[in-house]
Amino acid sequence: MAHLFQINISPGGLPKLPITEAFVSETKVGEDGHNYKGHGGPNAAVCLFSLERVLALQSQGHPVFPGALGENLTISWLEWEKLQAGTKLQVGEVVLLEITSFATPCAKLQPFLTDIMAVSQEQRPGWGRPYCKVLQTGTVRIGDVVSIIA
Repeated sequence: MAHLFQINISPGGLPKLPITEAFVSETKVGEDGHNYKGHGGPNAAVCLFSLERVLALQSQGHPVFPGALGENLTISWLEWEKLQAGTKLQVGEVVLLEITSFATPCAKLQPFLTDIMAVSQEQRPGWGRPYCKVLQTGTVRIGDVVSIIA
């Protein structure tokens, strides 16, 4: 069963650091900071990534860890290859997200990846970092169940 492994925020920039719970609003997770010129906003309020992808990248020699790639929610055991724009996810009992797009790899990832294209959804389908809009706000906590609902 998929679950929320880690919640990550920062005042701005990378890496994002772990917290135990956060309120997910229509524009951000907890007190997370965004560079609104290129990040955040209602269609990219939450960024996701897979714990299993982080571990695979580590085994390939990338100095990455949960939160390093800017994801707000690090999720374990979710069928990542099934995610696409329009996919809806429930996190915990209340929060409902809809994937809108995938983050484009940028140079700010270089300290954590030997090749930033390792997380390019276009070049490596199933390895991208989904951006989500928030359909239902609420509080998320480490260990919450995460489900694909549509």
